[in-house]
Amino acid sequence: MSSQRDLTFKKLCADIGVDLTQQLRAVPRYELAVEHDGLLYVSGQIPRLRGAVAVAGRVGAEVSFEEARRAARISVLRALAIVRQHAGSMLRVSQMLRMTVHIQSAPNFTEHSEVADAASDVLYELFGEAAGGHTRTTTGVYQLPKNAALEIDLLLALGEREEGASTF
Repeated sequence: MSSQRDLTFKKLCADIGVDLTQQLRAVPRYELAVEHDGLLYVSGQIPRLRGAVAVAGRVGAEVSFEEARRAARISVLRALAIVRQHAGSMLRVSQMLRMTVHIQSAPNFTEHSEVADAASDVLYELFGEAAGGHTRTTTGVYQLPKNAALEIDLLLALGEREEGASTF
């Protein structure tokens, strides 16, 4: 049985094209997520869809503001897919704690926070005001892996795993 959070997450992924049928994997030298003392650290995620970077280039130059916000939604949904994959259900998330957003930006681009708001909106929509509230740092950087427009990582608190919890 799926929780309302799981169903909302599934809908958000379908709306933007994030494929939940394929398990996300890391290259050999790091983990996608590490759990320690009830905290889950999720590695940085770029806006990759169907194996390719969906939004590449510098925000404010080759990438528009709206394309950058779409990249933020894709990246945070990929990070949340890793959370679901690790935790077994979105119900296990007790609190979002921190999100870091790195934006590959043109020298004159200054709307970093507004781009990151698109990812924050997803967290609030999925987890509500109480559990979705988080701290955030957003920075402009010169370059990101695969020329991605942005990269997002998460830190969150997990509750106990429920007996017989469903992953859908």
